[in-house]
Amino acid sequence: MEESMEARAYLNYTRISPRKVEIVLDLIRNKPATEAMAILKNTPKAASEPVAKLLKSAVANAENNKGMNSSNLYVAQCFVTPGPILKRIRPRAQGRAFHILKRTSHVTMVLKEKE
Repeated sequence: MEESMEARAYLNYTRISPRKVEIVLDLIRNKPATEAMAILKNTPKAASEPVAKLLKSAVANAENNKGMNSSNLYVAQCFVTPGPILKRIRPRAQGRAFHILKRTSHVTMVLKEKE
């Protein structure tokens, strides 16, 4: 029964590098949901805004779909995997081309209820 009482939320194809997202996810892993939201609001990183939206979505999923109590939720799991890479070219001197890799991320967040 414990396994079924978890709420998941996904954030796919986010236009931010997985390395940058991982730094923010490390800050909130295994923290209560309210504390995690406070951390994200006060972290001056580009990834903290989309991750905050994801956390909000996961809490809403827990309340509405699973009937869990939002005050007992904590971030049980959160991880990022690389999405497709958008390849772009910047012209350089003497007819050369400089490749730019615009990376994307797939972020997954799992919330569980404290006993």
